[in-house]
Amino acid sequence: MAENQTSAEATTATKQQPPRQRLLLPNFKSSVNLKYVKLGYHYLITNAMYLLVPILLLAISSAQQLWTLSVWDLFHILHLLRSNVLLFVLTSPLMVFMLTIFFMTRPRNVYLLDFSCYKPEPPRKTSRELFIDRTIKAGIFTEENVQFQKKIIERSGLGQETYFPEKLISLPPNPCMAEARKEAEMVMFGAIDGVLEKTGVRAKDIGIVVVNCSLFNPTPSLSAMIVNHYKLRGNVESFNLGGMGCSAGLISIDLARKLLQVHPNTYALVVSTENITLNWYWGNDRSMLLSNCLFRMGGAAILLSNKGSDRRRSKYQLVYTVRTHKGADDRSYGCVYQREDDKGKVGVSLSKELMAVAGEALKANITTLGPLVLPVSEQLLFFVTLIARKVLKIKIKPYIPDFKLAFEHFCIHAGGRAVLDEIEKNLELSDWHMEPSRMTLYRFGNTSSSSLWYELAYTEAKGRIRRGDRTWQIAFGSGFKCNSAVWRALRTINPAKEKNPWMDEIDNYPVEVPKVTSLAS
Repeated sequence: MAENQTSAEATTATKQQPPRQRLLLPNFKSSVNLKYVKLGYHYLITNAMYLLVPILLLAISSAQQLWTLSVWDLFHILHLLRSNVLLFVLTSPLMVFMLTIFFMTRPRNVYLLDFSCYKPEPPRKTSRELFIDRTIKAGIFTEENVQFQKKIIERSGLGQETYFPEKLISLPPNPCMAEARKEAEMVMFGAIDGVLEKTGVRAKDIGIVVVNCSLFNPTPSLSAMIVNHYKLRGNVESFNLGGMGCSAGLISIDLARKLLQVHPNTYALVVSTENITLNWYWGNDRSMLLSNCLFRMGGAAILLSNKGSDRRRSKYQLVYTVRTHKGADDRSYGCVYQREDDKGKVGVSLSKELMAVAGEALKANITTLGPLVLPVSEQLLFFVTLIARKVLKIKIKPYIPDFKLAFEHFCIHAGGRAVLDEIEKNLELSDWHMEPSRMTLYRFGNTSSSSLWYELAYTEAKGRIRRGDRTWQIAFGSGFKCNSAVWRALRTINPAKEKNPWMDEIDNYPVEVPKVTSLAS
């Protein structure tokens, strides 16, 4: 559950509080000294096709010679066609067969009809002060670790209206299997009801169900819980992904995409959530306490379709998914690890190397994604720099492409404040680009794999999505994984017609979030 944490939090996981480890990304600022020269270069390359207009006109003028053919020339061509009629008849079935194979095997477009994020009821709201109060009254944590959690909360970037399960903030707390099931049903069914209402799709028309929840995996599974509740059809393809961390939401999207390639004319329901009730850490190992401070209730349901007839009413088309897995490296594999502490209490331990591992995974992911999405101008600059460094042995810094030329919107997993700070700096994103992620962290906390959808919902509520806009979703998770999804808007989203958890309060955002917010006494 606690896969993506802030560098300040990860480095204070021991009493000695070693120096902060920074996200190991190149210094992108070194590539923007000639900002306006680059801008002009970008426009030149992007619009290079217009330079070919004279050549095109020349070709057209040459084609005009076809009009000089005489009547006898036309009769000659007709005679050739008649003499080869047998060959034409024999090859026609082959041509029809090849065209059929082409249309049957080409990738099917995947459309996102709509999505819904769950918003818990007001009684579940948990202020920073209430969190610390319940932490103290639990009677388990030492005074030093209470102060440690207080320090984390003050610097977390979380606001006063995040949500906790009822039985974790009640006195006395009662974390048990029954309450965990209740939380799962409340979140998942709430989100699914919302997306079915938005789209008008009947539950029985859903052919694929993919659910991801990292730390709560009961029997029967969460996907079976959905099949039972909504009485889905008997041949539904259902999958339940566990233990894959905060990046599992995009893994679920990628799995649904692949299934939609082999199951024509169907709907795929993706549900991303995390369960808090049974995964609260009741011990005093500081490396395991960070998840208590950051993770909150939340979940999202996404409805995908491969029906061509659904394109007109869909919001987005899935363009790319890119998955990066660093699990072959022992350091990456163990940086987020569920284990028992020395008292036998189970929790998720975060290594001090988490931020360095996340940086390496991010670099690997954007290296794969870049050639797919970047304009030719940026790819050319990157290639020339690579040749200069690797072939000509010129000592120059690596060129880091400007991803703002490829995307209009960014949804970066709200794993923690320092992670967002580092990505903002290294990708040279503006406050406007980071606003959905920061406001999601502030309003809802770290909702694990579903946070990306709260961020996209924020962007929609602000009326920022225009037809043709491209959105980059990127998330990190245990293993260690970094996954990306690229969406293209098929229509302009009118916020006045939207129903999402931000709509009744969107005018209150953005808000200024101080670096340190002292708790009320």
